[in-house]
Amino acid sequence: MNQMSKKTVLSKIIGKKHHLFSSPFLSLPSRLLVFQMHYDVATCNFLLQSYANHKNLPEGKQLHSVMITSGFMHLPSSITSLINMYSKCNQMEQAVLVFHDPYHERNVFAYNAIIAGFVANRLPANGFQFYKRMRAVGVMPDKFTFPCVVRACCEFMEVRKIHGCLFKLGLELDMFVSSALVNTYLKFDLMENAKKVFEELPVRDVVLWNAMINGYAQIGHLNKAVVVFKKMGEEGISPCRFTITGILSIFSLMGDVNNGRAIHGIVTKMGYSSCVAVSNALIDMYGKCKHIEDALVIFEMINEKDLFSWNSIISAHEQCVDHDGTLRFFDKMLASRVLPDVITITAVLPACSYFAALMHGREIHGYMTVNGLGKNEDGDDVLLNNAVMDMYAKCGCLKNAHRVFDRTSNKDVASWNIMIMGYAMHGYGQEALDMFHHMREAQIKPDAITFVGVLSACSHAGFLRQGRSFLARMELEFGVVPTIEHYTCIIDMLGRAGHLGEAYELAERIPLQDNLVLWMALLGACRLHGNADLGKVVGEKIMRLEPKHCGSGSYVLMSSMYGVVGRYEEALQVRRMMKEQNVKKTPGCSWIELKDGLYVFSMGDRTHPELNALIHCLCGIGYLHDEVMNSA
Repeated sequence: MNQMSKKTVLSKIIGKKHHLFSSPFLSLPSRLLVFQMHYDVATCNFLLQSYANHKNLPEGKQLHSVMITSGFMHLPSSITSLINMYSKCNQMEQAVLVFHDPYHERNVFAYNAIIAGFVANRLPANGFQFYKRMRAVGVMPDKFTFPCVVRACCEFMEVRKIHGCLFKLGLELDMFVSSALVNTYLKFDLMENAKKVFEELPVRDVVLWNAMINGYAQIGHLNKAVVVFKKMGEEGISPCRFTITGILSIFSLMGDVNNGRAIHGIVTKMGYSSCVAVSNALIDMYGKCKHIEDALVIFEMINEKDLFSWNSIISAHEQCVDHDGTLRFFDKMLASRVLPDVITITAVLPACSYFAALMHGREIHGYMTVNGLGKNEDGDDVLLNNAVMDMYAKCGCLKNAHRVFDRTSNKDVASWNIMIMGYAMHGYGQEALDMFHHMREAQIKPDAITFVGVLSACSHAGFLRQGRSFLARMELEFGVVPTIEHYTCIIDMLGRAGHLGEAYELAERIPLQDNLVLWMALLGACRLHGNADLGKVVGEKIMRLEPKHCGSGSYVLMSSMYGVVGRYEEALQVRRMMKEQNVKKTPGCSWIELKDGLYVFSMGDRTHPELNALIHCLCGIGYLHDEVMNSA
């Protein structure tokens, strides 16, 4: 019988025995009797490994209690398997209790398991303390100890000491230990040390090359990572799937679609196209390089899409500012019965904010609450809670936004900014300023974005005195140098209040006056108050800026301004200029959120049956459709 057949038979036998042991129809003494009749240490360890891989903590605990009753706890292999199971179930306190069990000897295997557990659970300092204790009690580490210990090092000198120890033990040329050393040296930005370890090895397998590539990438030296990848090919080392996913992530960060396409060719040639992880990396690369069509082709080719596949395509649409596509694929993901995670929600919430898709946003928030996704090991997940706050604020549900804000324990400056901006954009100027004062009382230092919100609040609420005061105090009192965004808010504030002359003088005075947004704000104020003479001056100023920066918005605004004051000839002249310059107006876009999803309509769109049904319904209550009006 070959090895694979043995494993299959063993798993079937274990499955039957475990079914008997787990049966709810047996009392605990009966289960113990079944266990003692059929189970041995090898079976226990096999089951513990299975529970560890599937993070099945309840079954693992149950088996642990029976192993104690059956007298298996004195065996080193049982201790190691239990520590491994608790570690992979993120229960390091239980793993430590097993390690300190007084009825067994703490050998190198137990120490290796507990150190590896701490490193895997992102508690490297604890793992390193166990390594020190291991050396203090005279337990000699082996080649399986050092890869984890090296990764657990929190200081450069610790790495150097361990590196010296490796020479004494003759392990300096071990492939896995060297790979860990390379990664750790690169983590401390010690590139020369990492390079020396790498080049001194007589044999460098693909794992070590991957360590160099990923190590350079992790510290931001992307070009050096690419050089190592090319050198790897020159030395005839074939890339594995991990190499491919690593280099694709680098090209994603660099926005290098040409080299990304070259890797896509290698993927096809080497037959890695069927690997879901590689396909996901390709989707991510094309998405970050703004080539959404290529990302969609890869996505559709995946037969069994996993959570990462859906996250990749949803994030790709969001990165390409296709908010409609983001929500469409999110709905498809849910229809495929794939449950979202934190990454999904972080990508989808900005799309909900953009469309003010409140139903989607509320459902996502509810899902987060039920599944505890607003928390992490440090307490509140501030980034995720900020995204929820931003969604509620942009949807106009400021009470809900404030409720999330109040429940977030460790607020950052972005949390305060979201609330200030939310109140400002909906015209609650006093509430926005009150929030700013509470922010100062909480000793949170405001930044440039804070003052955009504060000045915007003054603009929308007509608080001219406060707005002027904030602009004057920004740099002197808070150390924030005013930017074009701040000046634009002030000009908008003055323009809304009808102080057009003062707004124009400020626009002429500021050091960043050649900015289209600033002058567009003033042009909008001229249209609002029907001041065509000043509007003409401002319009000419806009036209003198670089033509490529002068979009359809400025032409339409000028034409509208002339129309408001009855100067129709000048309005037509602007329209003619627009035609001569081949400037096309972007079609208008609207959307409606229904129970079965979000529907986006552009001007002249007749492809949606829902839109036609809505028009028919409106016509039934007296609405005259544009086409009817035009024919009349």
